[in-house]
Amino acid sequence: MTASDRTGGPASGRSPDMGGPGRVRIEIAFRQRVPGGEDIDFDAKILAISAAAEMAGMHPQTLRQYDRLGLVEPARTPGGGRRYSARDVLRLREIQRLSQDEGVNLAGIKRIMDLEREVHAVRAEAAARIEGLAEELRRARAQLAELRAVAGPFGRSTDIVLWRGDQ
Repeated sequence: MTASDRTGGPASGRSPDMGGPGRVRIEIAFRQRVPGGEDIDFDAKILAISAAAEMAGMHPQTLRQYDRLGLVEPARTPGGGRRYSARDVLRLREIQRLSQDEGVNLAGIKRIMDLEREVHAVRAEAAARIEGLAEELRRARAQLAELRAVAGPFGRSTDIVLWRGDQ
């Protein structure tokens, strides 16, 4: 079984941008559909450490170190083995890019990723609030339409009414 088979995709071509021969292109596997037509679950923790390391272009010991530092959080098997998802592999690649290409140290990478999680949480909360306000606006508009329908027969009058309080 190849690393690509574990992600649900076929073993695909090689990619020089992933460290040379033997590195399976996982982008193609991510875009594959399973026979039932459903998308692949990016969060399914199915890859052993050796497969995830190969797909990320890293040594398995590096993945263990990143786990200890909290940069990536693999699931654990009953025997204690680590299991990674396709999303974890993408995260590992981003860690590698930040470290090697941008020169960010691991503490900085952890802070960046923590901030990205916070931003994601704030955006999700904002989206939920916006949806709640939109629903409130829909109800208010429906209520206004109801009131206009009731007031419709009476309409607005421009008649002048004289009122005398003493009579």
